[in-house]
Amino acid sequence: MEELKIPNHVAIIVDGNGRWAKKRGLPRMKGHDAGFKTLKKICKYALSRGVKVMSLYVFSTENFKRDKEEVNHLMDLFVLMFKKEKNFFIENDIKVVFSGADEPLPKKVIKLRDELTELTKNNKNGIVNICLNYGGRREIVDTTKKIIEAGLKPEEITEEIYEKYLYQDLPPVDLMIRTSGELRLSNFLLWQNAYAEFYFPEILFPDFTESDFDDAILVYNKRDRRFGNAKKWFIHFFILFIKVIFLDIFFTYML
Repeated sequence: MEELKIPNHVAIIVDGNGRWAKKRGLPRMKGHDAGFKTLKKICKYALSRGVKVMSLYVFSTENFKRDKEEVNHLMDLFVLMFKKEKNFFIENDIKVVFSGADEPLPKKVIKLRDELTELTKNNKNGIVNICLNYGGRREIVDTTKKIIEAGLKPEEITEEIYEKYLYQDLPPVDLMIRTSGELRLSNFLLWQNAYAEFYFPEILFPDFTESDFDDAILVYNKRDRRFGNAKKWFIHFFILFIKVIFLDIFFTYML
């Protein structure tokens, strides 16, 4: 059997926590609690499969428009996660970075976020990029501002230079997974997802298992990633076809 290609960078839009809870007659907050447990399990499994970077869309800039009680619960959940799971990241040698803006995050979240970043900065067994208070358009605006503040001239700005000023200097996304069956990006990693393969399982995130992740890898392996280029076999066939036509015309006129 041909060896599977493992994507270097996998991004996940964590979606369906609230619907998972509603289906079970539970408060929405219970869905977020269940989703957190799934996050930890999937991250560990993905990195064990050979994925090098996991980007997780856990809270967008727009999510602050939700019910205040739900937002407060999520902020408390982040605080609990950053405190409780720091040993998990250390023991598994996982580096944690964050993408997103500070405002209007509570100070306690920012403090623990920064402590976790510092604590794991030298870890080598993969990177978990937590997208918290994140918006793709805002990242592009913030990146542009940083480039202007750095005094770069227009002719000095390339795609490679621009990427260095994003929230995190990470490789492009290879596979983007959004659970719950929704078919949109929702302002997630707009720059980094430029050539990503998209996969939209209908599974609600708390029910997303290691087996479901394997299914995503199988789908990824069936995709033909050309990055704007035609297939090599098609190019060779086309050149051969032109040569045959040319020779046919040549000999027709010669005879």
